[in-house]
Amino acid sequence: MNLGPTELIIILIIVILLFGVGRIGKIAGELGGGIRAFRKGLQADDGAEENSGEKEEPKA
Repeated sequence: MNLGPTELIIILIIVILLFGVGRIGKIAGELGGGIRAFRKGLQADDGAEENSGEKEEPKA
């Protein structure tokens, strides 16, 4: 099922009519904040793994 530009525009118009521009902006902002928090959590987890790896290796 391929969606062309006309179909995408129609879907966008229907979504705007259903939710309104303000609510769509709010949802997009919350989605962006969630993605940023997820990435920050991944970076913090990677940093914890790197630090724990340093502690496990004996220094001679």
